[in-house]
Amino acid sequence: MSNNIDEKIEQEREQARTVCDLEGATSPECAVAWDTVEELQAEASHKQQNAPKKNSLEVYCEGTPDAPECRVYED
Repeated sequence: MSNNIDEKIEQEREQARTVCDLEGATSPECAVAWDTVEELQAEASHKQQNAPKKNSLEVYCEGTPDAPECRVYED
């Protein structure tokens, strides 16, 4: 999820640089392009804030899934 939005932000950032180089840094087109980048960054930040927090065991098990503490048994 976040990786996809990070890629989109980078694409829009490159687009904004291109537009500003062509149209000028004070052009309306340049302002709109950077507004798009800011909106995507705000969306990414909002999604990150609403993501469920992982506890220390979950974080540990991501790095060491074979540890005895991280085994999952099915009935």
